Amino acid sequence: MAKENKKLDKESSGFSHETIETNNFLMIILILVVVAFGGIVEIIPLFYQKSTTEPIKGLQPYTAVQLMGRDVYISEGCYNCHSQMIRPFRAETLRYGHYSVAGESVYDHPFQWGSKRTGPDLARVGGRYSDEWHRVHLNNPRDLVPESIMPAYPWLEKTEVDSTVVAQRMKALRMVGVPYTDEDIKGAADAVKGKTELDALISYLQVLGINLK
Repeated sequence: MAKENKKLDKESSGFSHETIETNNFLMIILILVVVAFGGIVEIIPLFYQKSTTEPIKGLQPYTAVQLMGRDVYISEGCYNCHSQMIRPFRAETLRYGHYSVAGESVYDHPFQWGSKRTGPDLARVGGRYSDEWHRVHLNNPRDLVPESIMPAYPWLEKTEVDSTVVAQRMKALRMVGVPYTDEDIKGAADAVKGKTELDALISYLQVLGINLK
């Protein structure tokens, strides 16, 4: 009788913890389902909140030069050491300034928030230093900060921006909501002609975070 009850209990348990925990494939599938559901619940509402979909007051799309500077920033891997996300903590805001808000990055595809900091956060670096300071710093950081471990980028001032690609970049960004006009796109190549990658990168850095006081 006891054996029959034990057998009946085992059969009636069905989808038990033991079944899940001893089946790797089933465990993986259920984990993916839970993570996907949690992601949907957290992410989808953000697409309908004004604070995450509308630009802050004064925010403008990157100019052609700034846009190419941003491409240099990404291609050189600057985001590996510098975040652009100030967290809403006293220690963060005292050092870097106002905490980051989503409305600052609505024209960024992809955005550069991140969390890795080997170097300082750059969310509010715009206007903090002169163009010449950035020029010297990017050529050799130790000329200004002797203890810096940042690599030098001397080739940037010798490499001209590729003026043939900027219009296509702007067209692609317009497709995902960045409000570039036909005039912006038409004049993009001329705007970057003769500019070096160093000029473009400095132009990009100087606009970071200047619209939120």
